[in-house]
Amino acid sequence: MAVVGSYLKKHTEALVKDVGIEAACALAGKSKATIGRYYSDSDEHADRFMPIDTVAALEAAARYPHVTSALAEIAGHTINSGSDGRNAPPGGVNTQVIALSQRFAMLMSEYQQSIEDGVITANEAKRLLRETLALQQVLVEIKLRLEDET
Repeated sequence: MAVVGSYLKKHTEALVKDVGIEAACALAGKSKATIGRYYSDSDEHADRFMPIDTVAALEAAARYPHVTSALAEIAGHTINSGSDGRNAPPGGVNTQVIALSQRFAMLMSEYQQSIEDGVITANEAKRLLRETLALQQVLVEIKLRLEDET
């Protein structure tokens, strides 16, 4: 369960950073300290998780449903966004493929910097995770675009 909790906390942090800490506090009606506890990896906050109504409010304002996606992945499922395509960038598949290659290049750049000394630190791992999530978002957008076109 500790691995699942840690995974959810990382995605909660990504959600808060996507929305912005100030906006997250306003949407949730909670303080910065309370919001921070929801994604803190310290032992004293290990059993604290963001309430589902707060997750829903933040994900409505976010570019991507970070926590919902994490919950789906934990259960072995995938999610698809609605047909409104609010997360899809303008342009066609070609634009998205270009965005995909750019995100992949950024991931490889982060990896190269992280592995130079032979050790990937916790902060480096967080940066790699952010880039991996961004890459995943682009892939989902391409998938949805292709599904719409067929």
